[in-house]
Amino acid sequence: MKKNWLLIIIAVALAAVYVIYFTDWFAPKTIQIFHTERNVHIRMQRDGMMPSLMFGANRPLKLTEIKVVPLVEFQANPGILPLWHLVSDSNSVPVKVFFYGQRIRGLKPLVPGDRAQPLTNGVTYRIFVTAGSFKGEHDFQLK
Repeated sequence: MKKNWLLIIIAVALAAVYVIYFTDWFAPKTIQIFHTERNVHIRMQRDGMMPSLMFGANRPLKLTEIKVVPLVEFQANPGILPLWHLVSDSNSVPVKVFFYGQRIRGLKPLVPGDRAQPLTNGVTYRIFVTAGSFKGEHDFQLK
């Protein structure tokens, strides 16, 4: 009888170790976002935006919302209209990298027909990315 209890305790302890160290059940639900600027050949230029601003995440995500705002104005008024705002209209495709202003399958502008506004050099912006219950934000500037 004692042997059965000992085996049960060991099994529960091993299950707890597995859940804590090998799953994301207790991990914070954050997304790590990074950005980079890439000069694109003039023939590949999209919507007059050059250089291309590229964002990436630490893993492929089914995005549900992307929003870019000027940081100083956002801190003064969190209700400011974003320069680029996409929301999920269905099941979006997993992406790990995307460009500013890009059309992403499964996402559409919050305001129909709205397009990404041009960004200004030297201004700090913040991008908010949501993928289900996971959220992330990242501050960036154009060079």
